[in-house]
Amino acid sequence: MKLSTELSLEYSPYPIDYNSRLLCLGSCFAEHLSRKLSYYKFQVVNNPFGILFHPKSILDVVEKAVTDEEFTTDDVFEHDAMWHSFFSHSRLSRRSSSETLSVLRSAKEELKEASAKASHIIITLGTSFLYHQTSSGQSVANCHKLPQHVFDKSLSSVAELESILSQLIANFETLNPGVNLIFTISPVRHIKDGIIENQRSKANLISALHSVIEDTSSTCLYFPSYELMMDEYRDYRFYDRDLIHPNALAVDLIWNKFKTYFIANQIFEAMQKVEKLQKSLAHRPSQNDGEIDQKLALFQSKIREELKRDYPFMNF
Repeated sequence: MKLSTELSLEYSPYPIDYNSRLLCLGSCFAEHLSRKLSYYKFQVVNNPFGILFHPKSILDVVEKAVTDEEFTTDDVFEHDAMWHSFFSHSRLSRRSSSETLSVLRSAKEELKEASAKASHIIITLGTSFLYHQTSSGQSVANCHKLPQHVFDKSLSSVAELESILSQLIANFETLNPGVNLIFTISPVRHIKDGIIENQRSKANLISALHSVIEDTSSTCLYFPSYELMMDEYRDYRFYDRDLIHPNALAVDLIWNKFKTYFIANQIFEAMQKVEKLQKSLAHRPSQNDGEIDQKLALFQSKIREELKRDYPFMNF
């Protein structure tokens, strides 16, 4: 007996394996995917500019990387004793303008290098709502808790999003021709915008993204994390206490779908070894379990040597 409707997914023609170089960009769900990939010791770079919700925010920093345009003092500002940038998440903010500029420049270089070397780039889109600084008209990736009146907020149309996404794909192709792009819509609902507004926002993203993917090369793929959450896992038992964010169980279920359809099954055995080693390394030794801990240490050494032999880049 089925207790939910199941989505029909297609296997990726360009599966990820341990030789793949990965870059995750976008909203907070990109962080979940990146953590899973990191846990299983894939070669992954996660969000050099921090969490970015709107496609335009991703495009802005990718264009910086492609053109090698420098960040300047005009790109940072002080608020609440910290220096921020409208190009980045607050995790890049620092106590001085020079420190923030240094971090931004490092992030740009990391993004450029990761994009150029990546076999797969995973992009998670969060919202169609875009903020602009009223005085300059600059699009804003993060408001950094400035007063609301400093910004104008607008819902990007499907046509605007199609243009942004087409430019984003073109920029990635400039840095890395033939790179495999995996797009997904974040399953996190932006309820602060309003429930109806959130649905409009997600609908615009979905319409624009599918239109662009259909018009581009077959190296652009779609993973339905939003649809999985809204349909297959639509029960509130899959949500955190805020009833907005997917809980750990939902993230695990969506990850298992991603693993099944986007990761090469030839490396599942190696992934199981990594998981066993990770779990054993999380074990806390007890003073009364000396013999058991010794056996565990031997097991860890054996698995670590096997993995390092086949995948020298892995570090535990």
